[in-house]
Amino acid sequence: MSPTNPLNQSMTPRLKPLPPRRSTMLSVLDIGTTKVVCIVAQLQPWEGIETLRRRSHLVRVVGIGHHRSQGLKGGVVVDLEAAENAIRQAVHAAERMARVEIQSVILGLSGARLGSQHFEARISVRGGPVGEEDRARVLRLAATDGIAQDRIAVHALPTRYSLDAQTDIADPSGMIGDNLGVALHVVSAQSAAVRNLMLAVERCHLGVEAVVASPFAAGLSALADDESEMGAVVIDCGGGATGISVFENGHLAHVDAFAVGGHHVTMDIARGLSTGIAAAERLKLVHGSAMADPADERDLFTVPQIGDEERSATTHLPKSQLVKIVQPRIEEILELARDRLAAVGFTPRPGRRVVLTGGASQLAGLPQQAARILEGQVRIGRPLGIKALPEAAKGPAFAAATGLLVYPQIAHEEYFDMRNGGFFAGTGTDGYLSRVGRWLRESF
Repeated sequence: MSPTNPLNQSMTPRLKPLPPRRSTMLSVLDIGTTKVVCIVAQLQPWEGIETLRRRSHLVRVVGIGHHRSQGLKGGVVVDLEAAENAIRQAVHAAERMARVEIQSVILGLSGARLGSQHFEARISVRGGPVGEEDRARVLRLAATDGIAQDRIAVHALPTRYSLDAQTDIADPSGMIGDNLGVALHVVSAQSAAVRNLMLAVERCHLGVEAVVASPFAAGLSALADDESEMGAVVIDCGGGATGISVFENGHLAHVDAFAVGGHHVTMDIARGLSTGIAAAERLKLVHGSAMADPADERDLFTVPQIGDEERSATTHLPKSQLVKIVQPRIEEILELARDRLAAVGFTPRPGRRVVLTGGASQLAGLPQQAARILEGQVRIGRPLGIKALPEAAKGPAFAAATGLLVYPQIAHEEYFDMRNGGFFAGTGTDGYLSRVGRWLRESF
């Protein structure tokens, strides 16, 4: 059995609760394998709308910058200097548009072997009404369970409470019973990968207020409240990794990720057609499809050959040849998602809502293949309820980045121990730089 760390000694920074009746400015940074996105937004208190009842603030974008990602593979830093340069470019673009200087960011995490663990605890409340101290006590007990030494907790979310024989209680405060129980969902990631990503951000002289799993953020952005309540699977199809998040009864129930994504389709095309990577990406976007069609034999496309000195030297091929390269990889990604969900009890079933986000989800024929393999009602998920978002950023490729703007509105639902001065402390940037500086010195 591998050694473990106590949960409340191995968490990323916690975000301060959002002031309920006050506007605030915040910045987010989503670092993926294919692009880095930085967004500056103003959050203004509002009453919400029927489809987004849980949101306490209206998000209005005032600045956005994105740059081609460098130095990452599968969402993990492999070249620190290159990653730092890409981050700086995206941040500077957002700063110029917003006319502000960014001091700290909420950081999106797409790789680092994201995964879920579930802990339970039960305490006696001696028949009295459940108070805040009782809730804190049962959560502290659940948090004493450990996670592996090489992993770090990113989220700790109470998903349900129980009181005696009554289960699935959303909030037990004020209720009367003898035994209070809680189920705690912990999302963790590979510690070294998280630290290296944070280090790349720190080298840009930016603080990290919180780290958010990108599949979780994508669901916060793209799901309506009713979908989250009734149950939905979000498949975030990124460039270097595919993330999975499952929502049930309004809570995040499961997170997973694997290092296969849209860039692997591009590389398959480049190798299969002997063309350059940039040309393969263009062919994927313009002519690629995840499903065959009888007309594919008649539709021709032009393939620039790699190494040809003359620009006119090209090859003409039927679209069917491109589909034969793209389709198997897309099927592999969807089957991996299906099998990983089934392994933890989320088996495919007709009628389940499946929402596709991420840049790779825009590939023609992908929703149809997802409906066939995952056996659900499939739709493309785009950012919901984000104002002043540029037209180019309204698609599924920006779902995870915009979800980071929604996260502060529900961050108060996470567990953190206010008595603890470690990573469970409920702070934003206050005291964070010295804490992470010590962390990085000890680790590197």
